[in-house]
Amino acid sequence: MHHRPSPGYSITIRCEIENRVGMFARIAAAIGKSGGDLGSIDIVRVEKGKIIRDITVNARDEEHERQIVRAVKAIPGLKALRVLDKTFFVHQGGKIEIHNRIPVRNRDDLSKVYTPGVARVCLDIKENREHAWRYTIKGNTILIITDGTAVLGLGDIGPEAAMPVMEGKAMLFKEFGGVDAFPMALGTTDPDAIVSAVEKIAPAFGGINLEDISAPRCFDIESRLRRLLDIPVFHDDQHGTAVIITAALMNVSRLLKKDMKKMRVAVAGAGAAGMATSKMLLSCGIRDITVCDRAGAIYAGRRRNMNPYKKELARLTNPRNIKGSLADAMRGAEIFIGLSGPGAVRAEDVKGMAPVEGRVLFTLANPEPEISPEEALPLARVLATGRSDYPNQINNMLSFPGIFRGLLDARATGVNEQVKFAAAKAIAGIVKDDELHEDYILPSIFDRKVTAAVARAVTEAARQTGLARHFTH
Repeated sequence: MHHRPSPGYSITIRCEIENRVGMFARIAAAIGKSGGDLGSIDIVRVEKGKIIRDITVNARDEEHERQIVRAVKAIPGLKALRVLDKTFFVHQGGKIEIHNRIPVRNRDDLSKVYTPGVARVCLDIKENREHAWRYTIKGNTILIITDGTAVLGLGDIGPEAAMPVMEGKAMLFKEFGGVDAFPMALGTTDPDAIVSAVEKIAPAFGGINLEDISAPRCFDIESRLRRLLDIPVFHDDQHGTAVIITAALMNVSRLLKKDMKKMRVAVAGAGAAGMATSKMLLSCGIRDITVCDRAGAIYAGRRRNMNPYKKELARLTNPRNIKGSLADAMRGAEIFIGLSGPGAVRAEDVKGMAPVEGRVLFTLANPEPEISPEEALPLARVLATGRSDYPNQINNMLSFPGIFRGLLDARATGVNEQVKFAAAKAIAGIVKDDELHEDYILPSIFDRKVTAAVARAVTEAARQTGLARHFTH
């Protein structure tokens, strides 16, 4: 499937161009003909009879980048000096760094931030461990932990290869939530070793964000860490996703004027996101949910491709006892939630759902959805994807910065269902009744009101449910 060109495949070609009329039109034509999207054009310098320009082009993928470069190089009177892939360029040297908040210019500064002054603060924390929240980075810093086993749509690529994603996540925490997040990729996939490592480094942090750890191991790791630690442990692939989908469905129920509890839902995918989303929807009172994995519908008593978590899900879901394929589970359903992979759904499966005026498709596999958006658009009243180039992007960025901001503000000892529900309600509530539309069921990920609203709701829920620490100041 051909995407549109995107900034994710952005190249800058530095060209030495003979300074004569019509050269520029030729370059633009060559880029246009090869399907590239011409971006900025900057003059680097002017030499005798020549202009050196940086030409930035968006492409569809790496092969397309190479095609565009070949087309530009073929223009007579032009010499390509170098090609820079802008995506690689922004990752050079890593994407985050540590800054001092206080300057150290002289001996007075030094004696306060370090020895001898620091000793008094250390002893104060030794007497009152809770003061670590006030006098160390703990109050605003979380740990992002991965083992590199389930990264984006890439799968098990190992700890080093996972780091660019973890750094990106840390940037989003900082940019949207003001939360300092430290990325840590562990060199082990053994759940016991991961639990033990995180438990041992937890004292310095105010929260733990588990990331890109494969299912079903992630369920075990998370529940064990929650028992061991007195700070929130949150697996974003599970709960961040569940919160956003719940918020989106709250707004769909407002838009279609249909009671959420009466919705009939088919879910494709029983991994981290599928499992947590199904459970969160159950806790919202939706009863009619059928979850499918590669072996089809999950039902009580199924033998193939099961694990303890799927067994529990079989007990809680599928009230119609459907035993067939995903197409069978979708038949008559109003809501489809795809958390699986590309090509899982055919047009005829969608046509077998409830009538089109009440039909909702969340095709969230990334970057290739379960069914191509072009094919799905005319088949549904509401379509949402995980991608930024279509309306209704279901993106965890709407949830995790605000959730952790709120948990840190409450100095929370953990995280619970009420916190997740409060976050979903806050996200849904940003879209006012008169703004709600088939193409606008969630706020934009760049809407700065979202984080603040989510943080307030989460802090309040943490206080009401006894998760907030009470400090005597």
